[in-house]
Amino acid sequence: MPFYMRGREKQMKKYEDYYVPIFFLILSVAAVTAADVNLNFILGELYARFIRNTVFLLALIFPIMVGMGINFSITIGAIAAQIALVIVLDIGLAPGSGFIVSMIISMVLSIIFGNMIGNLLNKAKGKEMITSMVIGFLGANLYQLVFMVGYGTLIKPFNNDILLTRGIGVKSMLDIGEHKNLFKNMLLIKLGDKMVSLAPVIIIILLAIMVDLITKSKVGYHMNATGENIYLAEKVGVDVNKTRKIAIILSTSLASIAQILFIQNLGVLNVYTGYLNLDVFTAAALLAGGATFKKASIKNVFIGVVLFHILFTVSPLAGQNIFKNPALGEYFRSFIAYGTIVFALMMNLKKRSYNGSWKYF
Repeated sequence: MPFYMRGREKQMKKYEDYYVPIFFLILSVAAVTAADVNLNFILGELYARFIRNTVFLLALIFPIMVGMGINFSITIGAIAAQIALVIVLDIGLAPGSGFIVSMIISMVLSIIFGNMIGNLLNKAKGKEMITSMVIGFLGANLYQLVFMVGYGTLIKPFNNDILLTRGIGVKSMLDIGEHKNLFKNMLLIKLGDKMVSLAPVIIIILLAIMVDLITKSKVGYHMNATGENIYLAEKVGVDVNKTRKIAIILSTSLASIAQILFIQNLGVLNVYTGYLNLDVFTAAALLAGGATFKKASIKNVFIGVVLFHILFTVSPLAGQNIFKNPALGEYFRSFIAYGTIVFALMMNLKKRSYNGSWKYF
């Protein structure tokens, strides 16, 4: 290859990690301009979405590190959190103790479920993403069976108010009551024209620091080694299956914490729909931040949650202003989510070709 071509290829490889974030930045600026919204509206929506979604993105880092790609089974972690919150609402615990108990229950369930998922994914090496997606669908259906049919028949509730009028099945929507005011008066700051709490932001930052510390620990080293070359990792003494299982357990546990923060901020527990599509939108947001199916970092998490959710927030308004049809904006949201994954997939394939795995024709 000529020298000038090699230089050009190196230059392209240097900036290829920024292609997706730059693309989303341009789309976000265009959408905000078309939507014609003020900064206070964007800041308020971004704060809420930051609280609700950031930890979900953190949950995807470990499986990517270990070479398993996007873990679409984080839905199971969210389901563990939903189970925990239904139990807390059923028992009728106070907001403070209820928050702690829901965290404990969801973590215990996440470890159990994560261990089961890890065992399944270890038997599906090379096909983890599609397998995790199927696991997510299966888990969601089993969950719905338990709460639509089991609650009120096999499971007798303490609080009959959470049941449907027929006495079987949990209501589709439960008000979490005073649980939503848990952080209401803690560390208040003014953001735009609203007073918001810094407490959940601090929780998220602490979780991000924890994730960063794990990635730099011995466990993180084993994850990186496994992700780089699974066969070489085995030869140097890394227990590959155990490392992959730990990554999934951590991912599932973080997803359960994320779902509790999501519901606490939202104020309502959508029993049967609260976890739907979160895997796709979380994956899209992380990829929008510059992550790939082989590499992800804390930086990608924070860039992705800001860029993706600004666009996600203003797209319906932009669609309404441009096409005089708000429905187009809603379709645009789904297009952005799935389009991001396709675009990132194309960039991954292109990167593989640059690294010599494939060649252009």
